[in-house]
Amino acid sequence: MKAVWIGIGGFIALVVIMFMMFISINNGIIDMDENVNQSWANVETVLQRRYDLIPNVVNTVKGFADHEKELLTEVTRLRSQWGEAKASGNTDQSVKTAGMLESALGRLMVVVERYPDIKSNQNFLALQEELSGTENRISVERRRYNESVAAYNKKIRKYPGSFVAGIKGYEQKTPFEAAPQAAAAPVVAF
Repeated sequence: MKAVWIGIGGFIALVVIMFMMFISINNGIIDMDENVNQSWANVETVLQRRYDLIPNVVNTVKGFADHEKELLTEVTRLRSQWGEAKASGNTDQSVKTAGMLESALGRLMVVVERYPDIKSNQNFLALQEELSGTENRISVERRRYNESVAAYNKKIRKYPGSFVAGIKGYEQKTPFEAAPQAAAAPVVAF
C-alpha cells in the first residue's frame, strides 16, 4: 500500500513540475512577443518621423524639378499606403510598404543630385539632414526589431517552446526585409 501512495505522489509531483514548466515557457514566449511588439513600435516611431518629413522634402524638390512628377507622385502614394497600413495595424503590409518607400526615397535623392540648385537650398539641406538622421534611426530600430523577431521565432520553433507554441497558437513573426530594389546601387547621372 505504501508503494502505491509513493507512486501516486510521484505522479502528482511530475504533473505539477510539467505544469510549472509549461507556465514558465509560456511566460517566456509572452515576454519575447511583447519585446517584438515594443521593437515594432520603435520602428513605427521613426517611420512616422520619416512619414512626417516626406511632404516637406517632396514640396522642396517639386519647386526645382517639376518634370520629375512621376517619382514625386510615387513617393506621395507610398507615403499614403504606409499610413493606411499603419492605421490598419497590418505589420506585414507596413514592413512591405516601408521598404518600397525607402527605395523610392533613394531614387528621389538620386534625382536631387541632378539639380545643383536644390543642393544649395538651405531648406532642402536641413530637410536632407533630418531625413538622413531619420534613415539612420530606422536602420537601428529595424535591426533591433529583427533581433527580437529572430529570438522569438527561435523560441517557438525549438522544443519545448514549439510544444507550448503549438498548444497556445503562437505564430512566427515577419522580420523587416529590404525591398528587392535596394540591392541595386542608385545611379547618379549628371
